[in-house]
Amino acid sequence: MKKEDFKKIGVSEELAATCEKASLEELKDYIPRTRMNEVNEENKTLKQSLTDRDKQLEELKKSSGDSEELKKQIEALQQQNAEQKKAHETEMAALKLDNAVETALTAAGAKNSKAVRSLFDVTKLKLAEDGSVEGLKEQIAAVQKSDPYMFAEKEQKTNLKGFQPGASGDVKPGTEVDTSKMTYSETMAYLEQNPGAEI
Repeated sequence: MKKEDFKKIGVSEELAATCEKASLEELKDYIPRTRMNEVNEENKTLKQSLTDRDKQLEELKKSSGDSEELKKQIEALQQQNAEQKKAHETEMAALKLDNAVETALTAAGAKNSKAVRSLFDVTKLKLAEDGSVEGLKEQIAAVQKSDPYMFAEKEQKTNLKGFQPGASGDVKPGTEVDTSKMTYSETMAYLEQNPGAEI
């Protein structure tokens, strides 16, 4: 959690800074769920590929008669394996791109990431080697400008001046206050400001 998040729940400025440091220290070795999903998907694909290769080798052992036929089978298997490898790499790149876009949309406060994605020109998105997506910031900014309702509004702290329900303001000592018309929080605020008051 960030310092602002701690302050929102009522933690003091100094304690919020300490809590932020502790939170960051705790999460420094954290692996995002999207990365874990990528690794699991890759692991599953590699296991399937290994099983397929084992079957191919068994078939080759059985048909070890004619060397010309064997060469043809080996070439066919090599071609098939190269195609599978290319398909796997394409699938993993798409998964990494998808996860990076999802993470960026969550950070930008998208209410419905699928709806926001539908407004993107995916041909302009490119996964960089560092895991970032080139062209994504510009497209998110464009959607935020054209359709701001699709993103959560950033909370702004407002300081209201004037009458506050339950505040002692113009209540004179000895004057009865009707606490039955106050909400719980108003009653608690009134009691806090008037410690000797009876309800």
